[in-house]
Amino acid sequence: MFSFFTRQRLIRRGLASAKWRRRLRQSEWLDSLKCGGLARWTVIGGLALVLVSLVSGDCAQPEAAQRLLVEFFVYVLAVALVWMNHRSVWSDNGRLFLLLGTLVGHVWAVRCVAAGAQEAVAPAFAEWTGADRQQFWSLMVPYALGPMLISVLLGQRLGIVLAIFGSLFGAMLNGGLDARFLVISLLCGFVGALTTRDVRRRTDLLWAGTLVGGATLVLGLLLGRAGGFLGEQSALFSWDKLAWQCGAAFGGGIGGALLISGILPVLEGVFRITTPITWLELADLNHPLLKRMTLEAPGSYHHSLMVAQLAEAAAEAVGANAAMARVCSYFHDVGKLVKPEYFVENARHGRNAHEDLAPTMSALIIIAHVKEGVDLALKHRLNREIIDVIQQHHGASTVYFFYRKALEQQEAWRAAALAEGEHDEEPPEVREESFRYRGPRPQTRECAIISLADSVESASRSLDKVTPHKIDQLVEELIQKRLAQGELKECDLRLSELTEVGESFKRTLRSMLHTRIAYPKPVSSSGRSSREERAPVRG
Repeated sequence: MFSFFTRQRLIRRGLASAKWRRRLRQSEWLDSLKCGGLARWTVIGGLALVLVSLVSGDCAQPEAAQRLLVEFFVYVLAVALVWMNHRSVWSDNGRLFLLLGTLVGHVWAVRCVAAGAQEAVAPAFAEWTGADRQQFWSLMVPYALGPMLISVLLGQRLGIVLAIFGSLFGAMLNGGLDARFLVISLLCGFVGALTTRDVRRRTDLLWAGTLVGGATLVLGLLLGRAGGFLGEQSALFSWDKLAWQCGAAFGGGIGGALLISGILPVLEGVFRITTPITWLELADLNHPLLKRMTLEAPGSYHHSLMVAQLAEAAAEAVGANAAMARVCSYFHDVGKLVKPEYFVENARHGRNAHEDLAPTMSALIIIAHVKEGVDLALKHRLNREIIDVIQQHHGASTVYFFYRKALEQQEAWRAAALAEGEHDEEPPEVREESFRYRGPRPQTRECAIISLADSVESASRSLDKVTPHKIDQLVEELIQKRLAQGELKECDLRLSELTEVGESFKRTLRSMLHTRIAYPKPVSSSGRSSREERAPVRG
């Protein structure tokens, strides 16, 4: 409150700006809730109690204590597997809660459908035996609900982990271990996780649900959970029953896919996860910020499109998130909208806006486009991943052009002072920190690729005569320079992947900067070009 009045007093005196720039705010309480050990073990312990109570059922049965112990150790094994192989999920309590909570929800859904087999009796099933109804409801079990959801949100590997432990807990629901349920659930869960590896459209979820339904039906027929034409019940086979069972199998798979499609946007917003589906939706070039760039900063807009092409191809080459690289490249320079004329790609009629500015002021304007970009991204509620790329794509590099200009002015001042015989006054100090971006350095592979693509695309515009050799030399020099400066040491981009990124840049630049054939001018029948014929005759 007191800082507000102090700021207003400084504004009235002309010592502060009235503009408020939005910034990413850090909260110690939120950080402890997201990454703290107490919150993590509270999540693990609370969900363990819920899951064991769902699976155990009646504790008065014989050997109930042993069953509880087995269920507890299976849960501990699941948590240990996440701790050993998925450290990014383990260190994020929100994602850990999503994973274990989905496991609990998956087991709860299986239990509800299993209970429906005992209680629900529809008129169409009046002539069916108890075994027929049990077969029907066993095909309705959402075997792949949890694996598909986690595979879309957190990746295929975690989807397979959930398929394994969801199948184990589901097989222990009715006491003992149902071997046929375990096999069907495992295989259907694997099918669900594998078919949702790279979901780019919501129709892909329906296709995955259809494949899960087909797998459920085939396994049910082979293992005696459907059909009735195998074994001792072949005399009771009925096409009507088979049709109902086919509907149940495909209904369970497609129904689970529709449920996932509906709740996916909610989970993405709550847990701050961006799926490939959302990345493709964000790739729409009709976003207000991008439309502003086409009018106010067309050079920066074209530069962003070229960076997106470079970054997407390089991300695909190393198995990174190509859709994320493309979308983040579109927005990485939106901060230039505040003062577009101070960036060379937006200069019009050859005018240089930095001619009358000191190098320190020019560098301040250039560096400020990062903070201005974060401000605009927060105002338009862009994803956190996009904001991180805006903030990190220059890392802690130096605005070298203006730093070099400041050094040259300092040397010129010293030379002039020496010529005039003035030795008392010292030239203005030139500090490199004044010409350096504030960082942080790129933290992810996608951000590192965008950072490299940004510098490569900008530098390629300065090539006088484009040749494959010059392109290769330029890319290698820039990558080596970034490595020497330590700009890539905080991301998980390996040296072998960096080589593939460089090769991808070279291929893309060769196609982007190709030369054209100089076509001859059309010549008329008189032997002169059409332009010469249109020109007035001067006597």
